[in-house]
Amino acid sequence: MTPDAGVAVARNGAFGKFVSVFRSENFAGRAKPVALFFALLVPLGLLHAFVLAEICIGIVDVLFLAEMLRTRSFAWTRQTWFVIAMVWWVWLLFCSLPLPWPNFGGAGWVLGFVQAAVIIRLLIFTAALQTWLLMSENARRAAWLMLALSCLWIGIESWQQYITGRNIFGNPRFYDGSLTGPFWKPRAGQLYAHLLYIAVLPPVLAVFAKPGRVWFGLGAAMTILGVVTSVLIGQRMGFCLTALGLATAALFIPKLRRLAVVAAIVAAVVIVATPIISPPTHAKLVLETKHNLSHFWLSPYGELFTRATVMGLQSPWHGWGYNGFRVLCPETRFDPGLPALGLAPTLLGLGACNQHPQNYYFQAFSDGGFPGLSLFCLMTISWMMYLSKGLYRRPDALRVGLFIGVLSYTWPLASTDAFPTLYMLGWLFFFLGLGFACADASGSGVGSSTSDGLRVAQPILQS
Repeated sequence: MTPDAGVAVARNGAFGKFVSVFRSENFAGRAKPVALFFALLVPLGLLHAFVLAEICIGIVDVLFLAEMLRTRSFAWTRQTWFVIAMVWWVWLLFCSLPLPWPNFGGAGWVLGFVQAAVIIRLLIFTAALQTWLLMSENARRAAWLMLALSCLWIGIESWQQYITGRNIFGNPRFYDGSLTGPFWKPRAGQLYAHLLYIAVLPPVLAVFAKPGRVWFGLGAAMTILGVVTSVLIGQRMGFCLTALGLATAALFIPKLRRLAVVAAIVAAVVIVATPIISPPTHAKLVLETKHNLSHFWLSPYGELFTRATVMGLQSPWHGWGYNGFRVLCPETRFDPGLPALGLAPTLLGLGACNQHPQNYYFQAFSDGGFPGLSLFCLMTISWMMYLSKGLYRRPDALRVGLFIGVLSYTWPLASTDAFPTLYMLGWLFFFLGLGFACADASGSGVGSSTSDGLRVAQPILQS
């Protein structure tokens, strides 16, 4: 045997052993609990260790794809939501290619194309949660518990900062007056709103199912405290999304309607009292909001939205690619404004440029033109349709909470981060995976209705 042949045999042997691990019957039994462990660490990583979240998502994706290849199970790729998401992703990749054609790939290879390419990891992560890891009730209970604890952590730290002036890490309020919760900058408001109803609705409806006024009072107190906490955090968008979630919960669950009215009244009273009980909250939530709305299109948000629209209209068929807004926005060709709508030219000094347009839909338009915006809208609609399957007829508490959580992300009248920045959007894809799994379980007759509370919360309440 020649030396080259010997090396080839050795390599084939090592490679063969590596492949045999994934082909073995024991792989599924070992891989699934390991993948579930790392998946449940994702919320912790999204709170305080983004690198940990990225590593965990990567591990879950690799193990999931290996198992799907081993079993040749690819039905999940034919789901409507996944197909639409993949078409949107491919279009975004195409628009982000720095081709020698006008307006393509404005952000280049690394900041544009590569950043767009890795978005697929979040779509695969969602499918892994839905079709592999969260198919059992125990796994879904564990996933809900991680989200509930995350919400509780943000709430506790927000109250600690409100009462003592600093959070557990020694950080004070942010300079604009908002509470930061367990973070050093104002991330708490919107994230708390995204998580609130996922965390609160299951235990609230579980205690409502118990006889006695004490249990009803406990459920009412949890709901009102959750809403009031959002007010005191003092971030406008977080409070608006909390109000949206409260109205949506009342729409789906009749027994919450009177309580929702009471919670809204209490929130209004707290807002009126903020000049006394929390002057920084009043300055941020009331005075600054009034100031911005009085001349919205000249505020930084109006300037950004106008600028993004102008960019999209100047390249309507394919936009400027991912992160094109970030790189190209300062160019003077995007100054004109929208004279047909009476919107004056935008000015960099008024905040016309940022790393992103502060809204997912304006970003989708500037990134991918009208086709990209249309595909993005179809993708979000497909998510909401999947999550809402049979929900009005059988409003399971966790499913309603997850529907609200995803709605709070996809609501178009919002100020947002870039899509899909991991530290905020990683939560969305975790919600989607759990929500789709719950919808599948509900369709197969597994799950519980609000008349009995939610079984996912009952073991905790009984302990």
